[in-house]
Parts: sequence; C-alpha cells; structure tokens
Amino acid sequence: MSRPVAVHRCRFVDYTPSPITALAFPPLPLPSLKGKKRDRESKDKFGTLGVGHANGNIDLLEWTAEEGEIQASQAWQVRKILPGPCPSKVDSLAFTLRYPDIFPSDAVPSCSDLRLFSSGGGSELLEWDISRSCVRRTISSQGGAIWSISANPASTLLALGCEDGSVRLLSLVADTLQHHRRFDRIKSRILSIAWGPPTPRPPKQRKAKIDNGTDNDEDSDDDEDEWTDTWLITGGSDSSLRKWDVATGRSTDRMGTDKMKGERTLVWTVGVLADGTIVSGDSLGTVKFWDSMTCTQTCSYPAHGADVLCLAIGPEGTSVFSSGVDQKIVLFSYVPTTPETSSVLSSSPARWIQSGSRRVHSHDVRCLAVWPPYSPIPSSYKRKSSANATYIAPVLASGGLDMSIVLTPALPASMTSSSIAPRVVNPLATRVTTTFEESYYRRIAYTAAICVSRRARLVASMHETGVNIWRVLGIPDSDTIVDGVDPSTDPETRTSWEKMLEMDLNVRTNLIASALSDDGRWLVVSDLYEAKLFELSFNPAGLLKSSRVRTFASILENRITAQSSQNPVSTGGSSFTFTPDSSKLIMASAITSLILVIDLSSEVPTVLRTFNQHCNTRSFTSGRMVRGVNKGALDEGEQSVGGIDPVTIMKMVVSPDGQWLATSDDLCRIFIFNLDSIQHHTTLPTLPLPPSVLVFLPDNPQILLAVLPNNTIHIFHVEHGEVPTWGREFNSRLPKQFLNAPDPVIGVAFEPLPSPSDDEMTGIAPPSTKPKEAIFWGSSWLCKLELDWEGKYTDQSRKRRRQTGPVAVGEMASERKLRMVTNYRPMLALDFLGPGELVLVERPLADVLSKLPPAFFKPKYGQT
Repeated sequence: MSRPVAVHRCRFVDYTPSPITALAFPPLPLPSLKGKKRDRESKDKFGTLGVGHANGNIDLLEWTAEEGEIQASQAWQVRKILPGPCPSKVDSLAFTLRYPDIFPSDAVPSCSDLRLFSSGGGSELLEWDISRSCVRRTISSQGGAIWSISANPASTLLALGCEDGSVRLLSLVADTLQHHRRFDRIKSRILSIAWGPPTPRPPKQRKAKIDNGTDNDEDSDDDEDEWTDTWLITGGSDSSLRKWDVATGRSTDRMGTDKMKGERTLVWTVGVLADGTIVSGDSLGTVKFWDSMTCTQTCSYPAHGADVLCLAIGPEGTSVFSSGVDQKIVLFSYVPTTPETSSVLSSSPARWIQSGSRRVHSHDVRCLAVWPPYSPIPSSYKRKSSANATYIAPVLASGGLDMSIVLTPALPASMTSSSIAPRVVNPLATRVTTTFEESYYRRIAYTAAICVSRRARLVASMHETGVNIWRVLGIPDSDTIVDGVDPSTDPETRTSWEKMLEMDLNVRTNLIASALSDDGRWLVVSDLYEAKLFELSFNPAGLLKSSRVRTFASILENRITAQSSQNPVSTGGSSFTFTPDSSKLIMASAITSLILVIDLSSEVPTVLRTFNQHCNTRSFTSGRMVRGVNKGALDEGEQSVGGIDPVTIMKMVVSPDGQWLATSDDLCRIFIFNLDSIQHHTTLPTLPLPPSVLVFLPDNPQILLAVLPNNTIHIFHVEHGEVPTWGREFNSRLPKQFLNAPDPVIGVAFEPLPSPSDDEMTGIAPPSTKPKEAIFWGSSWLCKLELDWEGKYTDQSRKRRRQTGPVAVGEMASERKLRMVTNYRPMLALDFLGPGELVLVERPLADVLSKLPPAFFKPKYGQT
C-alpha cells in the first residue's frame, strides 16, 4: 500500500484571470484568378486563435494535434502571450496576411505569415511583432477613439471605425502601415464595420493589359488587383446602418433600425455574406437581415433579451451565430427555396430562420469566431473538395466576462442529411454528433503563474503588475492531536496559511515571468523590458521583507547589449529558474533569446556565462534540427543575434543534482547545458510540438521527460543526447484515458524520499524496489503513473521484458491502475513540500465569478 499524502488544498490565492474581449482567426487567402498552379506548402489544417483580454494581453493559441492528425482532445492551447502595455485593454483584433500576393492560395497561414492588429478604445492602432512578443508599430487614427477594425478579404486594406464618425482606410501593401483614405464624416460613432464581398476583375480587362504589351513588372503587380472591394457596411450609434462606396468614400444608402422610448439604437455588430446579404445585431437584442441591393430589411428576429454584441458566420455561409449580454448563442440557418415551395409561397422573402440556441457562458459573451473562417466570395470561385475527402466540422469559439474560451462543434444541420454526413469528423473528439444544438462543447481552462518554494513553504502568485506571497504552515504533530483536534489552538480561529507579502511594481508592460528560489531567499519578476531581483528576509517580528538588488538591471544590460547590439535594449526575461541550492539564477532574455547563468552566492550578482544557441536558426531546416552545423561557432563572443528572427524560450528546468539545464523554444528545439562546466553540452532531437512541461527524474537526473500539449511524453538521456531504446515506444504504452484528457499536462510532481532522520522516527524504510511514481496534473484532473525501472509486468512481451527502463501503466500493462482524480478544479499549481505533504492551489470558477457584477437575467414568466 502507498503511504497517505497530506494535501494542502489552497484556495486563498486570489488570482483573477482577465475577461476575454476579442477573438480572431487568421483569414484564408483568396483564390488566384490567373490559373497558376502554386506549390502547395505543408501547413497545419487549423489556424492560430488570437485571444484579446481586458488587461491588454493577447494570447496566441495553436492546435495541439501533430502533423497529419485531424482530431485533438486538447484543441487549441496557449503557445505564446503578448504582454500588453500597462495599463491597456484589447477591444478588437484582426489578422491579415503579410504578403497575400505570393502566399499559396491552398495553404493555411502560420504565425510567421500573419500580421496582427489590435485596438483598445484609444486613438492608437497597434501592430504586434509576433516573433518578439512586443508592439511593432503604432499609428494614430486621426479621428479619435477606434471603435471597430476590419480587414478586407484580400488583406490589403484595414478599415477603422472612429469616434468622429468617419471611416479611415489604412494601406497594408508590402508589409507597410499608412493612411490611404478617409471617408465622409457623419454625425455618429462608427461602432461596427464589415467589408462587402470582393468582386473579381472582368477577364476582358486582364486580357487587355496582356495584349497591350504591359511590362513584366506591371504583370507581377496584377495579383493584388485581381479582387476589388466595391463597398462596405457600418453600424452606428444613430439607429442606422450605412453602405459606403469604397471608390468614392461616400455613403450611398442608409438603413434605419427600430427605436424604443425615443432612445437611439446602437448597432454593435454587422456582417456580410457572399450574396450581399447584410446581418446586423443591435442594442435591442434584434438580429436583422438586409438586402444590399435595395438596402431594405428582409427579416428581423428578436432573438436576445439584451444587446447583441457579436456575430459570426459559418464557413459555408449558411449559418449565422449571434450572442451578447444575455449569455445566449443563437443559431440562424439558411433555408433554400425549393421549386415546389417557390411556386406556392413565391411571395415569402424570408430564407433565414432562427433554428436553435444554447447557453454555454455564465456572463456576457463579448466575441465569437469560427474556424474555418468565412470568405465572402462567390461559390463558383471556392475550392471544391474531393468526393471522398474527410470533412472537418467547423468549430465555434466564444468568450466573454467569465474568462474562459468555449469551443463548440457547429456543423450546419442541413449537412447531416447530405452526402457529406458519413465523412464528417469532429476535430474536438468530444462525441460523434457535431451539430451546434447537440454537440458537446469543450472549455479551455485558464492558467496562472504560480511559484512554490519547498524549503521555505512559500507560494507566490503573479498578476499583471505585482506578486503576492503566502506561507503554508506546517502540519501539527501527531502527539498534539487528540480526537482529530489540535488543543494548542482554537479550531475555529486556527488557519493553515498566512499572507506574507504584497508587491505592486512600476512596470511598462504586464508581467510575463517570475520565479522563487527553493530556500525562499530570492524572488525575480520581469515585464518585457526589465527584470527585477529581490532578496527576501524575515525581520525579528516574523514579517517577510523584500529588498531590491538595484545593480541587477545594469549588469544584465551590459551583457545583453554586448551580445545583441542591433536589437532594442531590454533586460526582461521570458523564463526564470533557480538551481536546487539557490546559488544560481538561470534567465532567458525576452527579446534577444539569450540564456544567462547568474551567480547569486557573491555579494553582487555576476553573470558567469551567456549562451545564444537559441539564436542560431541556420541549422534549423524544414522544421528539424541538423546536428553538426556550425558546431562550436556560438560561443560567448559571437554576435549572431542581429538580423535573425528571434525565437521565444518557453521552458527551462534544472536537474535535481544541479548539473544539467534543459531549455526549449517555440521552434520545438531542446538544448542541454552542463552547469558544472558552464558550457553547451548537446542538442536533443527536434519534437513535433513545443513541450509544455520539462522535468528531470529525481532518482536519475540524466533522464529528461518532455510532455507535449497533446499529452504525449518524450524521454531523453541528456548525457548521451538521444532517446533511450526503452523510451521509443513509451507513448504506445500510455493509457488512452491519459492521452485523451480534455486538458493538457501542466506539471509533473515527484514525491521526495524521506530523509534518514524521518525514517528513524516513523519506522518506515524508503522504498527501494517499488516503482517510481509521478503525479501528472492538468487544470481539471490529476493522475499517478508508475514508472517501473525493471519492467516486470506480466502482460509484456519477452522483448519488452529484456528492455531496461520505466514502463508506464497503460494498455500493455494494467490500465485499471490509472485513476483520474477530478475533485480539484481548476488547478493552478501542484508540488510536494516534503515527503507525504502536497500543496495544491486551485481557483474555483465560482469564486472568480463572485467578484463580477450580476449576470443579466430576465424572467420569462411573472414580474420582478
């Protein structure tokens, strides 16, 4: 029998995630009209999901399935966080293609192919540098606060809806950002904006240019003019929609909405379909459909009890989703008119019906997005899938004030009775049913930056501008407990924790990383531009005091500037970790992607060595790391950072004996450094995905476990720099229940062995022949996997018996031993304070929602 473990179930951490205010998927390129066959690139079938928060941060989520796989139980997970300026917020997000004229028309863009724009209620439009996780440039709207932004389908223009009642167009050609045109001004705010369907240039015009003998240079520029934008639609604060001519910048038509009690109706959201149908949602809770040719209303549905804040159009253009303050997502479906129906009911113009609704959020829904995104082009120009090709069901992403993203399969009901139905696949792997009304949704849990100091029994939580530290008190001795009661203190007043320190810092951006040493002496926090080191100590009264090391910033600035003179000076860090003896601090610089080994044992912190292996992308080819290329060329004196797109160092871990350091970046590379000799040791084989967890085995510090976002585990022998023979089939022995967990693995914890003094008191000998147990945990689950070093399971084949190495309890062993514990959720941190003592930090959603204003509620019957 295993020993019982005392669990400190910590709910005192007052971490509050930020509400979700914007969602965006990247656009798909428009088809080429020239008929050229372009090379098909091997891209993922799912694009990046951008999530904007009320605190100014932007999360970039990537699909967790490996290349060639369609389904992923973990769906989209956070790959990178872009810290927002402090203070700021995000109201609108928009992705565009960086070079749409040369991008393959049949490929899905990745982050390197995209440009990201955001606005936060001010007059500045921000363009983000995704590779560096910082703001690339800003431009003023010249018209006051920006209420809405929208990019045209060709990714060449960006429209801004401004406070002064004007629409401004920004040119995005050739990776630029400059003002292009200002439309006529009206006496109303432009609250929402959407582009009309692009029109292809007539073939006669294209042939005329060729017959006239135009130059090759002019021919090369024809791609950007293959599709032209003729009009766009805006929703204002004056109870109306307006249709604008893009060529002249003038309003051609005005469509009035309903009013109530003499107040103006606010048109919060608009959308346009390929046939020119306009969809609008307003502050009365009404969703209206309009004819763009006559600019008249075709149908109206009072679908919501309060403001409609967002709309999303399905990829086929036959479904429209709306949501808002009343937390309800409503589905509108397009019903085509059959010949029999048209002869009998020829006077009925309504082709859209309200077909369903769901409530998957507890508070206001601020944004909706659908993958694949909708392209408002004529059906004749859309790519036709083959007859036997698998059809991936579209996914609806929604977010709002309840701080969580909900993913719902949203297959139109009309496709369930078509020939496509047998070929439909649910990418979320929740269940076979994929229609919006009947499918199971998946919720992406929020996470937090929590640090645990084992020896000092401290728990640190990082928020936007500061850090809070608590101390977990010890467990009472068994001699002092009588009948389950500790007589030394009052049971009603006794607490098992105390708050030690609150820190509010002066930062330029939101904090991005923090770390707490194991002995509780050092605390390091950083925003994008500056890292701050604090020395913690207890005064005679038992209070925790912090003292900032003022020379730390200048020491880092001198070393980082010498290594990368072409980059902006930044001493911020993207990741930190301490050695087990707390004598060294390992820092990963945020913008320059350097690894700094800092000695803290002397009076003044000293940088022992700087590694820039992550800056070398010359040996990275076709997504794989090539060994032996430029080996030894990246020493301390090399200046190879400038001119190379930077990478983000995501994870760092030090082995329990303090000898090995493993670092990983967003290019799926893992580098191993020897901290005894302070030099680069080897580079591990490239992984299919960037690892979400790196951990060394405590009883064999040369073995590294790398857990990917899809819950697969890769094992490496860091000294040899290769995968052990027994680790090559490790994932095939993992239980399906573990691989199909709805949340990815966030951490791995090993229980420390009791010291000899503890054994003498308890009389329990340390387990020598028992398999090593590891606790893998995610946001909503935890489980214990046994690692058998001798491989003595009876169900194994003879070949596997001869292999030496840990064997997971799975399908090849005994899957009944795996138990998924779901009593704690959502978990933010889990670690052992000592033998038989576990600290578990959770932040229940009910506690988070209790701090929000009451949700909208309108009784259906009776009066209140």
